[in-house]
Amino acid sequence: MNEVQKNKVIENLTLNLPTLRTKANLTQVKLSEMIGVSRQTLVAIENEKRKMSWNTFLSCLLVFQKNPETNQLLKIYNIATDELENYLESTGK
Repeated sequence: MNEVQKNKVIENLTLNLPTLRTKANLTQVKLSEMIGVSRQTLVAIENEKRKMSWNTFLSCLLVFQKNPETNQLLKIYNIATDELENYLESTGK
C-alpha cells in the first residue's frame, strides 16, 4: 500500500469519523481513551484541523471493525479497502 492509498483511507475515515463514532455509541472521550489519544486530538481530527496519523487510523479501524454497527460501514465508506486488507495481511497486523 503506497502513501497515496494510505492517505486516502485516512481521509475517508476522518470524513466519516463522527458518523462512525455515533453509530458505535461512543463519545469523543470514550473513543479517545480506546485509541490512546487525547479528546482534544480527536476533536481536532474530527474538525479536520489535524491530520490523523497512521497509528491512530489503525487504532480506529480496529475499534470500528469489531463493532457490529460500524463494521460494514467501513467498506461502504471506502475505508476497509481491498488494498488495505491485502496490506494488513502481508504485514501480519
